[in-house]
Amino acid sequence: MREAGRIVARAHQAMREALRPGITTAQLDRIAESVIRDHGAIPVFKGYPKPKSPNYPASINASINDEIVHGIPSDKRSLREGDIISLDTACSYQGFVGDSAWSYAIGEVSTHVQRLLAVGEQALMRAIEASVIPNEVRDIARAIQTFVEGQGYSVIRDYTGHGVGRKMHEEPEIPNWWSDRKMGSSLKLAVGMTFAIEPMVVAGRPDTRELADQWTVVTKDRSLAVHFEHTIAITDGAPQILTLL
Repeated sequence: MREAGRIVARAHQAMREALRPGITTAQLDRIAESVIRDHGAIPVFKGYPKPKSPNYPASINASINDEIVHGIPSDKRSLREGDIISLDTACSYQGFVGDSAWSYAIGEVSTHVQRLLAVGEQALMRAIEASVIPNEVRDIARAIQTFVEGQGYSVIRDYTGHGVGRKMHEEPEIPNWWSDRKMGSSLKLAVGMTFAIEPMVVAGRPDTRELADQWTVVTKDRSLAVHFEHTIAITDGAPQILTLL
């Protein structure tokens, strides 16, 4: 999993270096897929199934501005100055999966956008800091929600983090918000657990809708969204981030 995570981090590095106004999201997809395959890994997103929908057609999610997650790359979509793009990708290496997402500003952006990006990244870091024994899953969720809402933003409730290992989506679910009614929220953390934490932070309300392509998820109120994700491993001390170089 550590090597799978490094490969995902290399794909993100290559995409980040290519970001500029005018580049298409399909070009970014080809960059990421090339890095993944050149390192002997398989892009997990490509062909990923969803009931009653076409299989996912690309190796990355490329979600722009009010798109939260699952944006489909296209040669017809070019980035523009001032955009936010959230890039999410995962790979399988020798049967183990790494999964990571990051949001980036394209060119010059407003201080409002800069703050939203900073809060999204800090929410992920606070969640990772909370991923220690003897905490429970709900402590991670509470760390995200408390911080984000304290900054005046909202967390998406319709989509969550997840266990990851031999498959991309495993138990447990890692919510970005806390409730006593949330299934699995009282699960205690244990050494050896591996999961992806992925706060999705929006400037407006947390309500979502899915577009006609049956994949892309946007904010209902068209407010801006950011998405940050790392795969981590629980240890008897500080958690280890696996999706770093």
